[in-house]
Amino acid sequence: MEQVSEKKLMKKITFRLLPVIMGLYVLAYIDRVNVGFAALTMNKDIGIDAYTYGVGAGIFFLGYFIFEIPSNIMLAKVGAKKWIARIFFTWGIISSGMVFVQGANSFYIMRFLLGAAEAGFFPGIILYLTFWFPASYRARIIAEFMIAIPIALAVGAPVSMWIMQLDGALGVKGWQWLFICEGVPSILAPLAIWKLLPNNPNEVSWLTDAEKGWLVNALVSDREKVGNARTDSTVGMALANPIVWMFGLMFMATTAANIGLAMFIPQIIKEVGFSSMQTGFITSIPYIIGCAGMVAIGYSSDRTKERKWHIIGSLLIAAIGLGTAGYFGGSIVSIAALAIATIGFLGAKSPLLSLAAGKMAGLGAATGIAIINSVANLGGFVGPWAIGLSKKVTTNFSGGLYGLAMIAFLGAVLTLIVVRIRTKGPEKVGDNFEPVTAVKP
Repeated sequence: MEQVSEKKLMKKITFRLLPVIMGLYVLAYIDRVNVGFAALTMNKDIGIDAYTYGVGAGIFFLGYFIFEIPSNIMLAKVGAKKWIARIFFTWGIISSGMVFVQGANSFYIMRFLLGAAEAGFFPGIILYLTFWFPASYRARIIAEFMIAIPIALAVGAPVSMWIMQLDGALGVKGWQWLFICEGVPSILAPLAIWKLLPNNPNEVSWLTDAEKGWLVNALVSDREKVGNARTDSTVGMALANPIVWMFGLMFMATTAANIGLAMFIPQIIKEVGFSSMQTGFITSIPYIIGCAGMVAIGYSSDRTKERKWHIIGSLLIAAIGLGTAGYFGGSIVSIAALAIATIGFLGAKSPLLSLAAGKMAGLGAATGIAIINSVANLGGFVGPWAIGLSKKVTTNFSGGLYGLAMIAFLGAVLTLIVVRIRTKGPEKVGDNFEPVTAVKP
């Protein structure tokens, strides 16, 4: 009988799937946050101020919140390939349609529709990874997948600013070129999805029968452990579990900081006195640093089999960085502090998502992950709103950064309360997210 090397099998799956889903997430994130670069000239052209822009930028996440759970359930029912292809085509059309925005109302409507179209992609990918990777590999895989966030901003920032230089070409404004050039690839992405993204291991020819058998057994074993831990495996159970909603609030702390910063960092950096192209390149620096920190935290979490303190430590780093950036607003020091904050709010994501995904099974996993990400995406509304309000009221961004720092700190406190570490004898066996009032079996 063929012997299966676990490490070689995981590397083979990673090599086949990770570049595809990372590429898709890069496209998704660019289309989500390119409005931050467009805002440098778009806001004046369509007659909106920083506060209106912040509300509109955040409304994306209200659409995402409303449609995320049904979208993730549909993915589980019809398959990843079909549903993710549908998501990309729809939001590519809407993202390109941003060229027609005129005034606050149309800006709000298009951002809401873009969020509704994209709903389900991120939690769908997290769910998809559970079809391929055993629980002991998920924090590092999620961290590697989420490298797409800093890549999208590190690459997208200078590219976006370069596209903006096309201002006036063919009678089209620079920010309109930005939405066109970065929306079309998403419309075409379903062609790659259909060819390169299999629904499950049974569909592929690049795994041997022995490798498929080993993987299926490992994933079944994970699901059985989940069942033994009394976690939720149906839609109703996931919806009724208050701890699933608590995890959503914990994840919201990272999302508020991440999106609030992403939507305004070009404007924050430009205030220091840099040119538009310099702003594009400097915007990438915090995310390059955050990328390295995120991967290191994900690997550390898997290697030590510890989640709780990795999450808490990361959120505290984010809070300190954001607070420092607010205090030294408008200076080079603030940009360095934002780089530190980026390590924190990106680093918290993979251990948090790995912990949550590892405690659910069946259709309940689709629902539970979607609930967590839906609640978290409310932070995507709060973050830009807070910074936009700060700019309107105080004429600077410091108050908004202080607000995001407080949200990150509260996320760390909530993690401390909700997540408990179980031990049996001298051996730590992992994290348990029962409520602190629950009676252990």
